[in-house]
Amino acid sequence: MIQLRKRHKTFAGYTEFWEHDSKFTKTKMKFSTFRPEAEIKGCLIWLSGLTCTDENFITKAGAQKILARENLMVICPDTSPRGLSLPNEHDSWDFGSGASFYVDATTPGYADHYQMFSYIADEIFEILSTDFQIAKHKISISGHSMGGHGALIFGLRHPERFQAVSAFSPIANPISCPWGQKALAGYLGDEVAEWTRWDATELLRSGHRHPRPLLIDQGGDDEFLKGLQLLPENLVATARACQQPLNFNLREGFDHSYYFIASFIEGQILFHSEVLGKD
Repeated sequence: MIQLRKRHKTFAGYTEFWEHDSKFTKTKMKFSTFRPEAEIKGCLIWLSGLTCTDENFITKAGAQKILARENLMVICPDTSPRGLSLPNEHDSWDFGSGASFYVDATTPGYADHYQMFSYIADEIFEILSTDFQIAKHKISISGHSMGGHGALIFGLRHPERFQAVSAFSPIANPISCPWGQKALAGYLGDEVAEWTRWDATELLRSGHRHPRPLLIDQGGDDEFLKGLQLLPENLVATARACQQPLNFNLREGFDHSYYFIASFIEGQILFHSEVLGKD
């Protein structure tokens, strides 16, 4: 059962903060939502990045006015389980708490709680259907950085569930970057072949597709682009080779922050609105 923690009137709708007991993480989980007052035509799942919580997007992106105009709901799950003391869970900002990488972990300790892929794909998906009465064919997904990685793997592995897929500055090829290598080893062990199931570039290479074009916005002055953590060029080249439609926008002068997201969130919401508005 989900429980409402707080609620704020926002434009023509409400920003809300919730918690519930998760059957997948076996912890209390939090998520935030914006729901327009008018009839809701669909919902966007937003996945946030490293160190974030359920509150980052809903407080920083400036999305509520656009969502209200488009009659779209957004739901923003937390980025990991909380309240645990697993080995190395709180030692660094890019692994463990706030850094789940949206995988279903298999390593000792983490396998018991870090089931974030199933949490999003099954539990959040079902909450939208049962608690918010969102039709199952009216759900799409987006995210930023680690959450952009998440959005891409959810969309490619479950194209039947997520009607449209977009990302800001995604970690596009995690098996080939330091962030991804650290996290995937910690959650999945040392077998690199297992990591490929959680990498958008590798999923494309192995035959996974989404029937609609993917949308990516990437800041040209992103410090992590220059630091070779994101590797969108690998995803773009693989998508081109395997004929997966992908619209990639390099936004010159923009960095990795929510200032960047706020600058282009309207375009991404309109992308999802067009798809979710179809019968």
